[in-house]
Amino acid sequence: MKKLAPALLSAGMIILLVTAILPLVGIMYPWLRYIYAIGAALTLISRFFDRYDGKNTGIKRLYRIQAVSALCYCASAALLFYSSSEKDWLAFLMSGAVLQIYTSFRIQSEEKKGAKKNG
Repeated sequence: MKKLAPALLSAGMIILLVTAILPLVGIMYPWLRYIYAIGAALTLISRFFDRYDGKNTGIKRLYRIQAVSALCYCASAALLFYSSSEKDWLAFLMSGAVLQIYTSFRIQSEEKKGAKKNG
């Protein structure tokens, strides 16, 4: 399953991106929120199987933050179904995206530091 996690993550992120942009440009269908929820679930599943096996505690923490970003996507999907406002889900989507971007850059930086330290 560890090798399948990046494919699930890519599929989930693409689904989230497409289904989040469509309502913002005026294309709204009731079934889009179900597809968005599937994308959020795929990212969450992929984050649970994508674990860091090294000893660097900073990178372990960043991987946990990535799991929190996937939980933010799931919270935004829940708000699509249960919120009275049409834009509440965007707050969780944006917070998950910010966490995702932050951790992707920080993980690369931590891995480079570790490589310089060991090499």
